[in-house]
Amino acid sequence: MQPLERYASLVDDFDAFRAACDRPLPSVVRVNTLKASIERAREALDAEGVDYEVSDWHPGIFRLAERGPGTSWPYFHGWLHGQEEVSALPALALDPQPGEAVWDACAAPGSKTTQVADLMDDEGLLVGNDNNLGRLSALRHNAERLGITNLAVTNQDARNFSLKPFGDRTDRPERIEAFDRALVDAPCSCEGTIRKNPDALDRWTMDHVQGVAGIQKGILRRAIQATRVGGTVVYSTCTFAPEENEAVLNHVLSEADCEIREWDTPDGFETDPGVTEWNGTEYDPAVELAHRVYPHRNDTGGFFCAKLEVTG
Repeated sequence: MQPLERYASLVDDFDAFRAACDRPLPSVVRVNTLKASIERAREALDAEGVDYEVSDWHPGIFRLAERGPGTSWPYFHGWLHGQEEVSALPALALDPQPGEAVWDACAAPGSKTTQVADLMDDEGLLVGNDNNLGRLSALRHNAERLGITNLAVTNQDARNFSLKPFGDRTDRPERIEAFDRALVDAPCSCEGTIRKNPDALDRWTMDHVQGVAGIQKGILRRAIQATRVGGTVVYSTCTFAPEENEAVLNHVLSEADCEIREWDTPDGFETDPGVTEWNGTEYDPAVELAHRVYPHRNDTGGFFCAKLEVTG
């Protein structure tokens, strides 16, 4: 069985879903308002003769008709950043505020991290962590090009993340409680990236799905420990697999002090609710508050996003 065939029972129009997965992904850029307003960015693209259309659901996201995201001077000067359209959702769900302390647990190469910095007006502390040292160079490069100054970069396994370089705020190593918000865009089986990576499923196995789910649980657990009571944690993946999505949420709900909160995606963006049963396993009904994104709904990649609140 092809991996995507597993989800025929979850998708209303499976033929449209499969057809969308076979189409190339649109080229998209996000306006970096730390350097340019949306209006100014549009004027620059118009002057350059770049053909684009504004996203139906976000005024600062442009779909380019032909040119790649990095081929215009507004991009070179940091006014724009290439970012898959659906990947803008986690930062919007996180809703970071200027002056807060925010942790991005799996930050490189930095599309979501730099969007978070933009939403923070480059004020406060943003810690961008990744366990891959090579990918962190891309994060630093993107942050510099976009004019971000509130970012501190760390290279740790997020499952055991420590704030010793900054000075721990508690004597309890199992709870850092240092951050107002945390983002976990977790490593995953990447099924939802098939439109930009046609070979993404060539090496797909259930063993990998189950193995990466264990990593996801560990990172999300640490993010909850690292966030203050009342703070927000957002969990996202680019896979359709319930084992990596709802099952991970179900696990942390059973062992950590947190609750899933309702979050409405912007008007014009269609999602499906999280699934509460899969292959005979029932999940906490609250996982239905999560958002599943299928490629045929909005002509994007596949995605999953949930918002949690730390309760104790």
